[in-house]
Amino acid sequence: MRILHTSDWHLGKVLKGQSRLPEQRAVMREMTEIARREKPDLVIVAGDLFETSAPSALAEGLLYDTLSALRSTGADVIAIAGNHDNGPAIDALRSWAEAAGIVVRGKIGTAKDHLVTGTTRDGEPWRCAALPFVSQRYAVRATEMFELTAAEADQSYADHVRRLFAALTGGFDNSAVNLVTGHLTVYGSKLGKTEREAHTVASYNIPATIFPPSTHYVALGHIHKRQRIDGPCPIRYSGGPITVDFGEEDAVPGVLLVDVTVSTPAKVRHVPLTSAVKLRTVRGDLDGLKKDRERIVKIDGDALLRVYIKEKPRAGLREEVQELFPNAIEVRIDPVIFDNESGKSTARRAGRSPRELFGDYLTDSGHDDEKVTELFDRLYDEASSEGTAA
Repeated sequence: MRILHTSDWHLGKVLKGQSRLPEQRAVMREMTEIARREKPDLVIVAGDLFETSAPSALAEGLLYDTLSALRSTGADVIAIAGNHDNGPAIDALRSWAEAAGIVVRGKIGTAKDHLVTGTTRDGEPWRCAALPFVSQRYAVRATEMFELTAAEADQSYADHVRRLFAALTGGFDNSAVNLVTGHLTVYGSKLGKTEREAHTVASYNIPATIFPPSTHYVALGHIHKRQRIDGPCPIRYSGGPITVDFGEEDAVPGVLLVDVTVSTPAKVRHVPLTSAVKLRTVRGDLDGLKKDRERIVKIDGDALLRVYIKEKPRAGLREEVQELFPNAIEVRIDPVIFDNESGKSTARRAGRSPRELFGDYLTDSGHDDEKVTELFDRLYDEASSEGTAA
């Protein structure tokens, strides 16, 4: 069978006030054309369908249109919620999705509800364990929904997720192609630098060994960097269809196409999405950028730019930079021009996550306490997981 694996669409993304929806529409059309051309039997969307838990009507419409278009290619479609999504709201789409022949899973139900089965165009059976994102707060509740033995209070998030997958994959055998999809952070994965920090810290990491060797392919989402994970079976992150932020500007957006049978190992190839807009960072003083403008425009003419300007702050500087580069959506004073403590602090803060900033604050104030950091993680998790409740 052939699988098209994608994830982390983040529909409705706004970057520095710039809506990404026009770009996302073009990318979704290109993805659908790839599906028409390559004729996958199954499309898996491994979470983070939306950028926020309260997406706009336009973002919702793009999701419905894209899932319907992918289904119209003749492929079965499975889409799960990620940590950016509102799980119950995704589950509310199930009546529409089922009528359209699409499988969506937004929150945890019974184990049976998360084991999806089907047959390829050529009659090859497949089964897929589809687990949407589960926050730490709901990991214990999820195991209860699966009617498993009550978890001990001090067991880790990984222990609970292991139980969930054990229940889903216990019947995996060679009678069908065995698949798993989840929105997870696996030990050994390399972050794409813009994932939500609270959901990628060590307490959210799970070992690759939770996936049994009988699994033919594991389609993961959450980490934006496309990569293979070492484990007992083929495990992949597809990466997203667009570069979400400047921390990912070196990424090549695309989808993965996977060919696999019960008796042959998965063969994976990456298909780039050329409609995705590039993100680029340029640095220099105003005179240098003026001299280099022609070269920058030639190389990065269609890219969205972040400009680090090596000039002292002054009125009108941003406008001068944007006159040079109309597609510069972010203009910053380059921290390297400062040589005092304030400048060093600015450089240290630039581009850092809330958790890193809080850790710096604790260290600087002499209160570097691991328990306080864990409490911050828990509170930040609760604040950023609204709408993902099972």
